[in-house]
Amino acid sequence: MSGNMNLTLKVWRQKNSSTSGKFVTYKAPGISPDMSFLEMLDVVNEDLVKKSEDPIQFDHDCREGICGMCSLVINGEPHGPKRATTTCQLHMRSFKDGDTIVIEPWRAAAFPVVKDLAVDRSAFDRIQQAGGYVSIGTGGVPDANEIAIPKVIADEAFNSATCIGCGACVAACKNASAMLFVSAKISQYAMLPQGQPERYARAEAMVLQMDDEGFGSCTNTYACEAQCPKEIKVTNIARMNREFFNAEFIKG
Repeated sequence: MSGNMNLTLKVWRQKNSSTSGKFVTYKAPGISPDMSFLEMLDVVNEDLVKKSEDPIQFDHDCREGICGMCSLVINGEPHGPKRATTTCQLHMRSFKDGDTIVIEPWRAAAFPVVKDLAVDRSAFDRIQQAGGYVSIGTGGVPDANEIAIPKVIADEAFNSATCIGCGACVAACKNASAMLFVSAKISQYAMLPQGQPERYARAEAMVLQMDDEGFGSCTNTYACEAQCPKEIKVTNIARMNREFFNAEFIKG
């Protein structure tokens, strides 16, 4: 078809976390530049199924850039070459006819491979469960809306809350640090009145759980911010450190 592309894919195939994996090369002919990256993989999988071959396993859900499921490293970059874009919102017009595209899963000890490109990110769930919530009674929606919050604070809290928990920050970090994710979840509550009563206990619990999960430390390379599809800022990490140190000081 006119205007379509012929691509070569080098895809990481791995049966499970206890077996070794390898790159397998596939041809992807006739790919429309208007397809999303996941639609392109769907087409490749349809061809594999027709050949009675095992389709490529990858995570996906909403395909609208808000659920954080589409966890792929594309040509060495989490979510691919476009900034502030999830894999499902990345279109094939970002590539050229004849390109070779290397596709890998998130690489982190805390994110073991389930199969092929899908990884287990339940470590993020356990960090959230450790303290990423408000457990005290805050009243109904009308009560919350009666609390005056300065716009600067409300905007900053909202920006932190836009984190979708995809794990790109972990995949981008040479230490596989989860500090951008954890700090965003801590910040969204620490700046709002409803989050004040538990702010220090929350910070301590979530940071300690992050360490227990085996994530690395932050060394300020800013790779996490550069690759975050929601452009979460590393200033959240500084806030998280202050919250944690205050929690330890008060406890001491």
